[in-house]
This record gives sequence, structure tokens and C-alpha cells, in this order.
Amino acid sequence: MRAAVVRKVGGPEAVEVLEVPLPEPGPFEVRIKVAAAALNPADAAVWAGIFKPLEEVDHTGLGLDAAGTIDAVGPGATVVVGTPVIAFDAPVLRRTKAQAEYLVTDVNSIAPAPQGMDLTLAATIPLNAMTASLALDQLPLRPRDTLLVTGAAGAVGGYAVELARTRGVRVVAQGRLEDEEFLRGRGATWFVSRDDELGEAVRRFVPEGVDGALDAAALGASALAAVRDGGIFVSVRGDVLPAPQRGVVVRHIAAGPDATRLSYLSALAEVGVLTPRVAQIYNLSQAAEAHAQLARGGQRGRIVLVP
Repeated sequence: MRAAVVRKVGGPEAVEVLEVPLPEPGPFEVRIKVAAAALNPADAAVWAGIFKPLEEVDHTGLGLDAAGTIDAVGPGATVVVGTPVIAFDAPVLRRTKAQAEYLVTDVNSIAPAPQGMDLTLAATIPLNAMTASLALDQLPLRPRDTLLVTGAAGAVGGYAVELARTRGVRVVAQGRLEDEEFLRGRGATWFVSRDDELGEAVRRFVPEGVDGALDAAALGASALAAVRDGGIFVSVRGDVLPAPQRGVVVRHIAAGPDATRLSYLSALAEVGVLTPRVAQIYNLSQAAEAHAQLARGGQRGRIVLVP
């Protein structure tokens, strides 16, 4: 089968498409015939060598998110062959991953795909929706409480705004000026531009500061400044955590395999509560070009590879 891999540290040009052996599912694993796989910033961290020196392995695969159909099952896996699924293949360093023609992953990493949704869209759900959901669980906010979401029009931020709406939380969404209509349509109560001084802009709407912040844009201290004394600050990046101050609790979250949570999020997408977004679609053979586009940034929605 063909798979996108990296064999050396570098930029997106280090991404190659190789012919590799078809993987076989082990106990409590399934093999998915991939219909689409989304690109995420974690992929860039692989080819940049941030997770582990690539010189220590022959090659490592790319891709955490996939959608497709069950092709084979290992011992103990009760999923029916032919079932459409989405998958969050969390282990970062493996020889083949989601950006391939086939993916082997464990049963706790999959969920039924949203019925009626194109699998290209469905592939953009797992990592980012899981991260947003987990972050909100770390922000025990009640209805009418206030939440700042930085980078709110991004993949994690967009899902966070929509999920917060389901909990009755009032959201201050930060983004580009052209994102305001989109974010209000997703449930944001207030909007602040990323060009404004964040703490000051937020406190125009919530003078005492927000009860919690989800720092999806990894702004650090400037987002913390918008949180009230004794509030909670959650970041998706552990390397840019600000120092706690004023009694604000500072946390870092990272999603892991959780079939129950992923199934719930898939169901929300199925009924239109969550809005998957695709920015661009590339063929698997264009993997290096797709990763170069990822490195340039600025997309609203995910870049997706299709075999």
C-alpha cells in the first residue's frame, strides 16, 4: 500500500509517499480502508523532528485523523467489516499512520462516522473535536459562565465555541475581523479581534474577566490576563504555558484514545451541532505539497488527503 512518511528531519519537502507492506490488525485492532485523512500541526512536528530524532528510525508515518470503512478486524474486535468509521490514531511515532491507503488502529480509537456526512468532512473531526471537548471538561463552567476562546475560528477553537454553546456558556471568541459573522453563527456571544490588546478587549464585555479561557491559539500570558482572579486557563500547548497568577489555575490538555467521547462527538456532527470544515483536498500522491500548504498556515478548516 502507499503511505505518507518521513525519513529525515526537515521541512514539508521531507514528506514522501512510499510503498509499504499492508498492515495486519492484531488483538482488539481493526484495519480501515482510508477514504480521507486530515493534516494537523502535529504532523509538522514529526517532520521537524520535535517528537523524536528521525535518524533513530527508518521512517515514521503521518496522520492522526482518518475516516473510512472497516476492512479487517483482529481477534477480540467486534466491529463489522464494511462499517464507516472515523479514527483518532493517537500514537505519534509509528511506521504507518492515517495518511495512507490503510490504517491499523485499536478499537478504542474509532467511532461510527456521522451518517449522511461525506467521509472527507468526517475525517476532520477526531483530534480537534476531542481536544475541544476535553478542554471544556477541564473548564467546569456552568450555564451563563463566561469563556474566552482564542483562535476561535481555527479547528479546535471552532469546535470549542459550538460545544460551549451546548452547555449554555457565554463565549468571547477571538479571531480575525472576517471571522466575526462565522463565530457569531456558531454561538459566540461576543467577538474580539486578534488585532486588539486581548485582556483589554475582553474586559470591555466582561469587566471582571472571564471565568475560563481555552487558549487554542497558544497566546499564553495575554490570554491569561483576560481571566478573572481564581479562574481557569487551559492551553492546547504545553510548551507555552504562562506562569499562574492571581489564583488562576493553569492547565495543559492533550487528547488520547476515547471511543465513547469520539462517538458522542460524531453524533453531534451528525445532527449539525458540530461543523466540520475542509480547506483543501489533495491526493495522497501530493502529500508533500499538502504539508507545504499546512506549513504556510492561514487555512480555515483542515487540509485533507485522499488516497
